[in-house]
Amino acid sequence: MGADSLGTGGADGAGGEGYGRGRLRPTGLLDVLSVAAVALDSQGRIVFWTPQAGELFGYSAEEALGRYAARLLVDPEHLQAAVSLFTEVLETGRAWAGAFPVRHKDGSSRLMEFRSMRLLDDLGDVYALGIVADHNLLQRVETDLALCERLINQSPIGLALLDPDLRYLLVNPALERIDGIPAEEHIGRHLRETLPLPDIDTVESALRQVLTTGTPLLDQYHVGRPPVDPDHEHAWSLSFYRLEDPAGRILGAAFSVVDVTERHRAAAEADRARRRLALIADASARVGTSLEVERTAAELAEVATPVLADVVAVDVLDSALALRRSRRPDNGPELFRALALKAAHPTVALRAADSPGDLAAYEGDRLVTLCVHTARPVLVPHVGAHDLPRIARDAAAGELLAQAGVHSYLAVPLIAHGEVLGALDLKRTSNPLPFDEDDVVLASELAGRAAVAIDNARWFQSVRNTSLTLQRSLLPDHPPHHRGLELASRYEPAQATSEVGGDWYDVIPLAGDRTALVVGDVMGNGIDAAATMGRLRTATCAYADLDLPPAAVLQHLDKITCDLEHYIVTCLYAVYDPVTRRCEMANAGHMPPALVHSGTAPALLDLPAAAPLGVGGIPFETRSVDLAAGDLLVLYTDGLVETRRHPIDDRLDVLLGFLEKPSRPLEEICDLLLHGLRHPDDHDDVALLVARAL
Repeated sequence: MGADSLGTGGADGAGGEGYGRGRLRPTGLLDVLSVAAVALDSQGRIVFWTPQAGELFGYSAEEALGRYAARLLVDPEHLQAAVSLFTEVLETGRAWAGAFPVRHKDGSSRLMEFRSMRLLDDLGDVYALGIVADHNLLQRVETDLALCERLINQSPIGLALLDPDLRYLLVNPALERIDGIPAEEHIGRHLRETLPLPDIDTVESALRQVLTTGTPLLDQYHVGRPPVDPDHEHAWSLSFYRLEDPAGRILGAAFSVVDVTERHRAAAEADRARRRLALIADASARVGTSLEVERTAAELAEVATPVLADVVAVDVLDSALALRRSRRPDNGPELFRALALKAAHPTVALRAADSPGDLAAYEGDRLVTLCVHTARPVLVPHVGAHDLPRIARDAAAGELLAQAGVHSYLAVPLIAHGEVLGALDLKRTSNPLPFDEDDVVLASELAGRAAVAIDNARWFQSVRNTSLTLQRSLLPDHPPHHRGLELASRYEPAQATSEVGGDWYDVIPLAGDRTALVVGDVMGNGIDAAATMGRLRTATCAYADLDLPPAAVLQHLDKITCDLEHYIVTCLYAVYDPVTRRCEMANAGHMPPALVHSGTAPALLDLPAAAPLGVGGIPFETRSVDLAAGDLLVLYTDGLVETRRHPIDDRLDVLLGFLEKPSRPLEEICDLLLHGLRHPDDHDDVALLVARAL
């Protein structure tokens, strides 16, 4: 049969070429339903019988064609109803639709769904056409479709169907709510036009992989900002599936979207809480490791960067450092001393801040001043151009802060024992999140811990400075020239504890051009030890003026020390006579002096080591040694050689090793001994006295 006889218009017809070559492939739904067609003539005989009819009723075409349908397919009790329906369709021409029981070849009765209508051929003959499908199958498909529709429309999970080009075919109301775009505006658009994900390329790649392989991808975690809530981050769990018809033809893809924002935020908050606890624990271990104000402030800045802020400054009121308590004006200026400045990355914001050690006066309208006046945090979540003048020290600094991208600001007071010491100043530039109330709580916790450490350090430094001033005032000035002797001396407080002790040295001129050399050590440290040292030094000078032998001087000092409370003192007392070149010495439990004779190796003098001063009732003995020109005598306290890590004999050998070149200048010898033997962890102070015979 030619194309013209079919009325298609040939190859140029509207549908022949496209449909004939299968550009639109048939769906499989009719195959699933197994729809049959049966035609009857006006007498009720079967004149048309499709293969699907054979499947439904059990009869082959040979068995059915030419036979009366009512006799073949209808049970006697339903015969009258069947004839009536057949007559109505043929006579009235009205179509009939409904379910009717049909007898199967196996004798069973099966309910079938009919669509019946009258047909006319070109000769005017009348026929009845019945389109038939299994009623139970249709009902099941209908139920499935209704269920699917209900599930899709009422599901809280966003669902979408996409064609193979990833264009929307269908979306449910839940997806409308998730992305904020009406369903009709989805249809025909690409996935990337509606899904608010920064990694949309990854999503599309995953979908194409599913289309290719048929393997679903489940529970893919994605984060983004939907158009309905652009200021907040949301999270979704996406799953991708391939859709196929019963014949295996790929229809497209489906994806489901589960909003897991609450879970995401809870996990993020839990992670944030863990990091905050870790930060507080870190601060507990790292802030306040020393009794130095500047170091404590630097430790606070290190801890707060970059977890809490991108730029951190610690500023303390100058009056607090000076231990001056004054009533703060409500709106007056304040004088701050910058103690620490730290940035998480290179930024021009550092140039806008005061360098550590600088003094800066800030008026009452500045936020850092407001912070110390009110003793409350000052939070500016979103910094605008109108806020920068109240944050920066001047207009130029404000421009630098704007250039650095400062978008959020927080100042927290440093409060210890009810006194405001200063402020912790925090700025964010790279961190996109603004400071919030949780940050205020965390910053206040860090500031509170650091403030206590700073308060302890400032009081300790004040006491230490007082003790050191007392200590140095009690020690002699740089010894003047004494006949027959060249002298150099040093005093160093303990380096690890930053405390002064009771070590001292003295050079006392005596009659006959003689010189008394004294080195002593009051066990303990602090102001009490320094005061005891001053009393003993005064007493030593008084007994030296009596021209007593060294042993007798120590005997008198022992009696005085016994009258002092629980103090034990070691002391070495020597008298050098430049006329006889003899040096007489007595030792009260002190370290042995080092002697270097010209041309010989350094050695420790073997002196009788009696008990320390304060034991009482122990005699002391005087020994003498001759000193030639150029001979070197080194007197020192135990802080120079004693450590917790090395045997004392090894340390004394090291001391002697530094004296192998006694011709060095005495000042150089003092520096060499202190730098070579002292360690930052040493916990004792040192007195050193070096004499060279002329």
